[in-house]
Amino acid sequence: MRAFVFPGQGSQKVGMGAELAEASAVAREVFQEVDEALGQNLFRVMTQGPEEELTLTENAQPAIMANAIAVLRVLEKEGGVTLADKADFVAGHSLGEYTALCAAGAFSLADTARLLKLRGQSMQAAVPVGLGAMAALLGADIEKATELAAAAAEGQVCTVANDNDPTQVVISGHREAIERAVALVKDFGIKRGVLLPVSAPFHCPLMQPAADAMAEALGKTPPGSLHVPLFANVTASVVTDPAEVQRLLVEQVTGRVRWRESAIAMREAGVETFVELGGKVLGPMIKRSAGEVEVISAVTMAEIEELAKTL
Repeated sequence: MRAFVFPGQGSQKVGMGAELAEASAVAREVFQEVDEALGQNLFRVMTQGPEEELTLTENAQPAIMANAIAVLRVLEKEGGVTLADKADFVAGHSLGEYTALCAAGAFSLADTARLLKLRGQSMQAAVPVGLGAMAALLGADIEKATELAAAAAEGQVCTVANDNDPTQVVISGHREAIERAVALVKDFGIKRGVLLPVSAPFHCPLMQPAADAMAEALGKTPPGSLHVPLFANVTASVVTDPAEVQRLLVEQVTGRVRWRESAIAMREAGVETFVELGGKVLGPMIKRSAGEVEVISAVTMAEIEELAKTL
């Protein structure tokens, strides 16, 4: 069995999509459609920067999605591969869940771009800059990370945001609490704590205003039926019902990204091959979590052509 997976924030970099757009008219159409949906030249920001503009959450989220969907469309239209025929499941890390749903036919490309733009804006606006923070805990499992977060909270928000793999957990919350946690890592047998260069504390209760904004937006643009079942971030289990997908997307804004558990659950469901489109971040996490599985990543034209031969 095979799962197609889609990357989350942090996988953006200036120059993304340029090589693919040069090589493929199909890719160019994707980038143009996203630009038109957003009423901005996002593709110029993706390919030329500046980096600080691309890193803005409201740009990074639709940019990462556009890049991954461009890879998928090229694979489908030029490689003759249909996702619905080749994938048993889809999944995505945080914003990648929207990409996965677009790939599975639940959202149009234009709607996905608009939803992610709004998601980025509302997540940014939920907490004034400087009040929140996130940190990666390296050499931490979920138990150690949870104990550390509880000890560092001291009445503030400090919680596990991303359970990425058995060696990396990300915490999120009030800046002072996150800084306390980083200072305390050695006491909890954790190798290192690194503050992340993010503009807001994602996936924690401080994001409730953004969850409310997404509930309203998804009420107006609800997901349709899925051609391929989704492994959802907040439950690490399969979902196919559009109403349930909608509810979980709202919950996801403040909830934990259970990526390690999702990788294990997909492996237990029979997935032996994971195909990451538009990035090379998730594959190593999946291997560390799910063990003996095949991981294939495709970003460039050459990699897409190679992938089309193997599917």
